[in-house]
Amino acid sequence: MVYFIPTPIGNLDDISARSLKLLAICDTLFCEDTRVTKKLLSLLSQRHGLKHNIKKFISMHSHNEQAVLETLDKTLFEGTVAYLSDAGMPGISDPGATLVRYCQENGFAYEVLPGANAALLAYVTSGIACHQFLFFGFLSHKGQERQNELFEVLNTPYTAILYESPHRIEKLFEELAQLAPERKIFAIKEATKRYEKRFLATAFELQKLSIKTNLKGEWVIVIEPEPKMAGEAITKEDILSLDLPPKQKAKLLSKLTGLSVKEWYSKLQN
Repeated sequence: MVYFIPTPIGNLDDISARSLKLLAICDTLFCEDTRVTKKLLSLLSQRHGLKHNIKKFISMHSHNEQAVLETLDKTLFEGTVAYLSDAGMPGISDPGATLVRYCQENGFAYEVLPGANAALLAYVTSGIACHQFLFFGFLSHKGQERQNELFEVLNTPYTAILYESPHRIEKLFEELAQLAPERKIFAIKEATKRYEKRFLATAFELQKLSIKTNLKGEWVIVIEPEPKMAGEAITKEDILSLDLPPKQKAKLLSKLTGLSVKEWYSKLQN
């Protein structure tokens, strides 16, 4: 059996009793970073008395998932196997989905345990009243791709949830303040940890507040949709009316309609 076990996103007491029981009988452990996982197991041993006998640790992250699976001895799955993210739910902005598909394709029994998730925690904590949301994870770092993604985030009729690192959070606050200064934003850093901090303000206000804030730590951002857009989907006509370069319009129209970027670019040139 393969178990996908969520780990605490900050507070060690958020590990479940069931997760501890499974880790205690696990033979092989897949994990993003073996050093991070071994440190976590040590902390769980100190805090919760975890005693494990894991014989093999296998590093499997977003850059090597397929390569690792292609070289595995499948007899390994005859024992008790688990996969752990560094923090949170496997497969949510973390590796894990490739191993799930591998289990499906090879007929290996697997089970996913429920557990801590930063996106859902931030969504509920925000108090932003919208019954539907879109999770975008981490945006691209720079360039036109990032601009296109920000356009999607700010023009979705649903609440948008983003992850951001401490290295780029200042840039994100500046972008939001410039593009949607009056939009309500909820931001939480270091969720469930000792120095958790929360903000609820307009994008403009938040950017000003961030100047006086220690930005170190992992962030989750919840963005309220435009009130006039809530429940309304963006249309082809909305995009066509925007003052954007043809290539950018073509990319957005392609995502909306399913036609290729090349086809839309050609149409826009005529």
